[in-house]
Amino acid sequence: MAIEKPTGLRDGVLMLAGIGFLMALLRTASAIVVPFLLAMFISIIMAAQIRWLKQRGLPNVLSVAIVVLSVVAVLVLVTVMLGSTAVQFNQALPDYQSQLNELTNEASTWLAGKGIKIGATGIPKAFDPSVVMKYVNSMVLELGHVLSNVFLIMFTVMFMLVEAAGLDRKLAAADGNAGAGGLRRIADFLHGVTRYAAANATLSLATGVLIWIGLEIVGLEFAVMWGFIAFVLNFVPNIGSIVAAVPAVLLAMLQLDPVMVLVVIGIYLVVNTVIGNFLQPMIMGRSVGLSSLAVFLSLVFWGWMFGPVGMVLSVPLSMVVKSLAQTNSQTQWLAVLLGPSVDPEHAAK
Repeated sequence: MAIEKPTGLRDGVLMLAGIGFLMALLRTASAIVVPFLLAMFISIIMAAQIRWLKQRGLPNVLSVAIVVLSVVAVLVLVTVMLGSTAVQFNQALPDYQSQLNELTNEASTWLAGKGIKIGATGIPKAFDPSVVMKYVNSMVLELGHVLSNVFLIMFTVMFMLVEAAGLDRKLAAADGNAGAGGLRRIADFLHGVTRYAAANATLSLATGVLIWIGLEIVGLEFAVMWGFIAFVLNFVPNIGSIVAAVPAVLLAMLQLDPVMVLVVIGIYLVVNTVIGNFLQPMIMGRSVGLSSLAVFLSLVFWGWMFGPVGMVLSVPLSMVVKSLAQTNSQTQWLAVLLGPSVDPEHAAK
């Protein structure tokens, strides 16, 4: 008599193998996938502006054309400004790394004079500030490389936006089909992501511009780059604003006196407190439906998968994964783990 294998275990193993194969394939094809993901994210953000123009009586094609041309102009301007700044920062990077290493050695010597002995495996190994600067440089250069494909990205955005205009009609036409419920859930999810992405993009832009202006007034070099980094990392809740502040504060320690370093720290604290604790909850709520740990791990994972663009899109991508996991009984456990904490009463049911 043949022994029947447990179907659940077999299906689980096949599912994990399929997910692993898909992730390996996406990472291998990241040169194609990354511009597509960026185009999709821009399309989601711009969909709200297109709806606003259509409500003012403009035809769909003209609305899409106006939005796409506006985005192209902005991306070209950002690429030009960021490109020249990134080149200058790359040239100055070795000197900054050398100064930061000297600062770290001076701190170790000062601590040793106070009776706190730090060996070779102490602060210099545990915290190397020059590595932070090097990572920032590589992130900016890679983002600049992605933005250099601006016309390919915008052509993709244009076709996505034109297609998105007919999505509601397609769902209405499919209303009588068996899968209409699933399609409607997909539409509701997409509308939710659109609202989240548009609101987050507006707040992130405000954060980046305010940081740029504040650091420009203080006199910190490469202020436009620090503003851009603040804009990009503000898409990552909880930790993005902290990560964005670290390299600018390190550079301020090299260029400015201690009082102005405190001013730089104060600029980041004020901007992120006002936007993160007051404006963001009013506009988009406090929660994105993911736990703090899931947000951090998604930043690491998607950053490893797709580089800086993956870091920027880590939360929307994880929201998609969570939504897909909720639709299958075998993967609902993943949606629960990615989600926020569950009350004891709900968990007991």
